[in-house]
Amino acid sequence: MSWEKAMPSSRILVIAPNWIGDAVMAQPLLQLLKKKYPQHAIDVLAASWVAPVLRAMKEVDTVLETPFKHGALQLRERWRYAQLLRQQRYVFAYVLPNTLKFALLPWMAGIKKRIGYKGESRYGLINVMHHDDAEKPRAMVPFYAALAEAPASQAPINLPRPMLSVSQQQISATLNSLSLSEQRPVICFAPGAEFGNAKRWPASHFAELAKMILLSLPGAQIVLLGSPKDRTVCDEIKALRPEIFDLAGKTSLTQAITLIASAKAMVSNDSGLLHIASALNRPVIAIYGPTDPDHAPPFSDIAYSLSLRLACAPCKQRECPLGHQDCMQKLDAVRVWQALHTILSA
Repeated sequence: MSWEKAMPSSRILVIAPNWIGDAVMAQPLLQLLKKKYPQHAIDVLAASWVAPVLRAMKEVDTVLETPFKHGALQLRERWRYAQLLRQQRYVFAYVLPNTLKFALLPWMAGIKKRIGYKGESRYGLINVMHHDDAEKPRAMVPFYAALAEAPASQAPINLPRPMLSVSQQQISATLNSLSLSEQRPVICFAPGAEFGNAKRWPASHFAELAKMILLSLPGAQIVLLGSPKDRTVCDEIKALRPEIFDLAGKTSLTQAITLIASAKAMVSNDSGLLHIASALNRPVIAIYGPTDPDHAPPFSDIAYSLSLRLACAPCKQRECPLGHQDCMQKLDAVRVWQALHTILSA
């Protein structure tokens, strides 16, 4: 563990969510904390796969990468790491994951004020406890932002929106390193979805949309982004439209963030990359099927949330329980193109 920047006398520890999209949605909390405690440094403890997102948040002083295995308790390792945290004398700890194991860390580190939701009955470990209504859960941004104030039943209002920052120098370097032109428009597709196949718009629809884009804008560079898990679906799209750039699993998350920052538009399933594009204020088209478009909507200045809002949706299932996936199959490329064409024309 290292703190490279000059260390202010007072520090706040924030334990970040383990999902990329959730980490983005938690960024307004950091804005509120920085406004409330301007003299405090904010350190964020995050999983390695989420850390690049936190590094694009200007409120973060230091990103600490967790040394723990995903899903493992590792009590001895947590105790040792907590003793390192103890040396920093954090005044507050905000525990965003709802699990017991992450609430153990600030308690073991002796941080006196530990803020979070009840989660897995974390009485004692969390001593400033917030509660959410399981019947009417808050959208993600106000859910996390509420932790900046004392526990209350009323959701916060007039919240800042998530914001990530990427410099033009970073954009130029990344485009050059990936053999993409700065003079030709970049349009990003994110065809993957960690949650499950039900959230994925069909590969054939993405390919059809790519055809429409290239007919209207022949110089466009259509880029497929995603993790190694998304290679199969991206290979399907690439096979149908060989002229597009398939970078799924071939870029780091830092490179993906920078590419998205350069994009003229982003077309995405409900995924972490969608929320990154939104936080970079890129024009986005978000495609929803089994998930609720009102729960974690895009918040760019220019954003379209497309959903057929069928009677069976949102089912929130990883696989379509009815076997037809009509919520995605019947949302055709023409409808998405109508929204995208408006963006590209502007």
